[in-house]
Amino acid sequence: MIQATSDKTISIVTPCYNEQDNVRNLYTQVRDVMVSIGKYRYEHIFIDNSSKDATVAILKQIAAEDPNVKIIVNSRNFGHIRSPIHALFQARGDAVLGIVADLQDPPPMIRDLIREWENGAYCVLGIKRTSEEASLMFWLRKEYYKLAERLSSIETIQNYTGFGLYDRKVVDLVRSFDDPYPYFRGMIAEIGLPTVKLLYDQPARKFGFTKNNWYTLYDIGMLGIINHSKVPLRLATFAGFIGAGVSFLIALSYLVLKILFWSTFTFGLAPMLIGVFFISSLQLVFLGIMGEYVGAIYTQVQKRPYAVELERINFEYPPALPKSERPPDLLATQAS
Repeated sequence: MIQATSDKTISIVTPCYNEQDNVRNLYTQVRDVMVSIGKYRYEHIFIDNSSKDATVAILKQIAAEDPNVKIIVNSRNFGHIRSPIHALFQARGDAVLGIVADLQDPPPMIRDLIREWENGAYCVLGIKRTSEEASLMFWLRKEYYKLAERLSSIETIQNYTGFGLYDRKVVDLVRSFDDPYPYFRGMIAEIGLPTVKLLYDQPARKFGFTKNNWYTLYDIGMLGIINHSKVPLRLATFAGFIGAGVSFLIALSYLVLKILFWSTFTFGLAPMLIGVFFISSLQLVFLGIMGEYVGAIYTQVQKRPYAVELERINFEYPPALPKSERPPDLLATQAS
């Protein structure tokens, strides 16, 4: 069992991009939870993906009041995969907790996550039971998780967004993968250390809007499949065998019909055109699947850094016990 003492440190990591309406509220809620726990030193690392709004300015004001708040500002937007993993590897805690900036991961659950870690779990994961997002989107996400589970060579974790707490041993194992474009959720499933899953109801985003679009969701979804499955590649082989068999049967049927009705039976152009378009579509689909795997290999070969930092703030201060007093209303000060 992991002993809970004030000598241990909890690192909390939050990636953000254009979250000026949420970062201060998140910081306050997280700090209040850590104050209520009271026995751990902590640091809250915000990594900003070169926001265009006032996110960085607000974070700097908070950091000036509280040295436990660390800031990394990227030189540009490094995306939703590379920037969070860079922040994860900068954390110094005995356990690292990932939580999003839009408050859709409930900060009060931090207390439950830490309790399970104290009881011996290496990973404590937040699993979405329900969500206040659009019903269609939530349904699509659940169906994707089921599809990924069927295709994967390992047991995946469904309805899991990355919200959770990870022991230092887990973080070091993730680092050992040395993957330049990692699918973090898949890594946690791959590692397979004792894990506790806690259900929660995901609230709707109250301020701002999501930065994910259909392309970024496709990128994450495809990354989750190709990282843990060769089934899509083998589908091309299976489809080739099936297509060849069906084509042979159709050709044989046409031959028999022609022999039986030599003078009246005609082939017609429609079946030929439909067949050509069908085969062409299949070829494009499987060419695209092979392209995804080739692209993944290309990314691995490039070995580019996760992110380039423009500046970092407060990392010279060691993590300390949380401040119990609330800082002044920085937003009000800024507005005046």
